[in-house]
Amino acid sequence: MTVRQITLGGHNHRFADLASLLAAATPERSGDVLAGVAARSEQERVAAQALLADLPLTTFLDEVVVPYEDDEVTRLIVDSHDAAAFAPVASMTVGEFRDHLLAPSTDTTALARGLTPEMVAAVSKLMRVQDLISVARRTPVVTAFRTTLGLPGTMATRLQPNHPTDDPVGITATIVDGLLLGSGDAVIGINPATDSPQRTIDLLRLVDDVRLRYDIPTQSCVLAHVTTSLEIMERGAPVDLVFQSIAGTQAANSGFGVTLDLLREAHQAALGLGRGTVGTHCMYFETGQGSALSADAHHGVDQQTLEARAYAVAREFDPLLVNTVVGFIGPEYLYDGKQITRAGLEDHFCGKLLGVPMGVDVCYTNHAEADADDTDALLTLLGVAGCSFVICVPGGDDVMLHYQSLSFHDALYARQVLGLAPAPEFAAWLERMELLDGAGRIREIGSPAVRALTAGLA
Repeated sequence: MTVRQITLGGHNHRFADLASLLAAATPERSGDVLAGVAARSEQERVAAQALLADLPLTTFLDEVVVPYEDDEVTRLIVDSHDAAAFAPVASMTVGEFRDHLLAPSTDTTALARGLTPEMVAAVSKLMRVQDLISVARRTPVVTAFRTTLGLPGTMATRLQPNHPTDDPVGITATIVDGLLLGSGDAVIGINPATDSPQRTIDLLRLVDDVRLRYDIPTQSCVLAHVTTSLEIMERGAPVDLVFQSIAGTQAANSGFGVTLDLLREAHQAALGLGRGTVGTHCMYFETGQGSALSADAHHGVDQQTLEARAYAVAREFDPLLVNTVVGFIGPEYLYDGKQITRAGLEDHFCGKLLGVPMGVDVCYTNHAEADADDTDALLTLLGVAGCSFVICVPGGDDVMLHYQSLSFHDALYARQVLGLAPAPEFAAWLERMELLDGAGRIREIGSPAVRALTAGLA
């Protein structure tokens, strides 16, 4: 461990190791306070950021925040580092790297495999909101399965037709609602009420029947545990995407019941099905700041750095989709709208810089100090930042998971005011089905095309 210190305003500030320096430099959030790793004052936070700005990027190759011998995520990060991709920035400090990223001429996409999660977490701690947006916007990450996602000028949506009892009629009604409002080009993804393999198969067949009946270019996913997905693939279920929640430490992933080897097995199984038409990206991961802390698996590292480490896990499996459920864990980890907004933009920035196709579930729990104004603001900022996709539910209220998210109408708002389009294959389907008018807008309820689609799905 290397002790680092700085005198600022007549006070000497000492940081025992790299993890404590990163934690103290992090903008305030309730999870770090709960974990006992946050800066004790704004002066200490500024001192940590000043030290961090002068830290060589190579420090993150020499020092780790979670021991190599104890953690397979650390081993993945260290062993997969691409020295050639890192070479253009190898001589820089974290502060110089920030300036380099903000230069309009910098090719940010070429750096991805040369950067470690700790590097991108560190530089994000020195950035304002506009910096996070500017760099992320210039860093597209394009993936494909039946739709092509992440193209500049597009913003896709996950249509989330959850139901508290997995009722087929209720789920179908939500799918119809979402499709009529132009949602579903990223995925039609259901959080099942149970992890029953047979229930998972039934839900997959429900969505696949709708997709095939109307030749909808999208992909389906029932967000069951990866072991359930492996079982039902062997039983011939129509699995498009394999889902799993992941985190930034081995111990936290163990709490989710997964290892890297298990994810590799599932990835190979899904690839073997060959169900994609325009691409082969077939994994879907969800993450969230605070997941390692809630599992008591944070190793004294701040939650935002650990979140970035989760993206290294995701990157290993070439996913179609990754999203942070930014306010889902609750105010114990992100207290209010300001902290949620900052975290969502950090996560999006860090994921994109690491080469991960980032989306965001713009959400909050009902006991958080947040409201729909906060979700409107974060959605707008993410749209400007080039977010790959967002998650939408009817009316913005998930009746199964009991939290507040975005509605299908919210996504229409963002596309309209920011001039964003759905994924190209899905946009062509909407036009073919006459669900778009001559100006590219979703048709109003009551039009002949809408009535026809509704009647066909009833």
